[in-house]
Amino acid sequence: MKEDNTPHRLNPVDAGPRPPFSAQREKGAVESTDSLEPAPDHGEKSYMGRGRLKGCVALVVGGDSGIGRAISLAYAREGADVAFTYHQHESDARTTADLLCDHEGTRHRIYQLDQSNKEDCQEVIEQVIRDLGRLDILVNNAGFQKTYQDLNEIEVEEFEATFQTNVFGTFYLSRFALDRMESGGCIINTSSIQAFDPSAYLLPYAASKAAIANMTKSLAVFAADRGVRVNAVAPGPVWTPLIPATMPASKVENFGSNTLLGRPAQPIEIASVYVFLASPEARYVSGEVYPITGGRQQM
Repeated sequence: MKEDNTPHRLNPVDAGPRPPFSAQREKGAVESTDSLEPAPDHGEKSYMGRGRLKGCVALVVGGDSGIGRAISLAYAREGADVAFTYHQHESDARTTADLLCDHEGTRHRIYQLDQSNKEDCQEVIEQVIRDLGRLDILVNNAGFQKTYQDLNEIEVEEFEATFQTNVFGTFYLSRFALDRMESGGCIINTSSIQAFDPSAYLLPYAASKAAIANMTKSLAVFAADRGVRVNAVAPGPVWTPLIPATMPASKVENFGSNTLLGRPAQPIEIASVYVFLASPEARYVSGEVYPITGGRQQM
């Protein structure tokens, strides 16, 4: 019998690289996508669009790498015009832009953004509308994460900075977007499994992601009167540059092993849910937090 290799027949256990992984660079080093081994799958060859977002304009905050790059690419392949932001890694942003250039009939724009700054958040929303004519989809994906081995290592300033970026930034962008979105728009925030099953060594990050999950439900109430949906995605372990840049080598080596599938997700495996939540197929979905964890188990 001829073997069936169609995508729906893929064994999910073997559909992506499995640990153990090499330590990559030392914790705290600045990582880019190019330095990650094995290379993550953002859908460059694996994602096929179906025109589900044709005619839409999307802003992906933190779209230069990782999950954000996969979302940007998937949205473009679904027919959307895509604007995305980056904070520091311009080379990653240029790579993402080159991928988006391959899609004729769609436009893209790149903006540098410090989302902890309220004025900058308002300006980027206005800039998207000036450049692309409207804003239909906002994806709040950028965030800050750092690991700590002891509670006394957590400086008050770093705790504040984590919330300023992850929570305040999400609030700023959502509020300004809601002022400018028309009926039918949507906002998708990025929470985390850490919001519901926190790791002590990620205390500030985990707490900020819990706040985002909570805020998503409240924002959905205010947005409903305007005909806008608000949801969040809560990923488990995902193979992105953030992992070796912020986690101890021992955690990197076994990253994703505490899931039912025994591996971390690839960015494109998370992005497909962002596509669904932005599409007309999710028109009855609001105020929800979607976990995508590979059945992660506590360790």
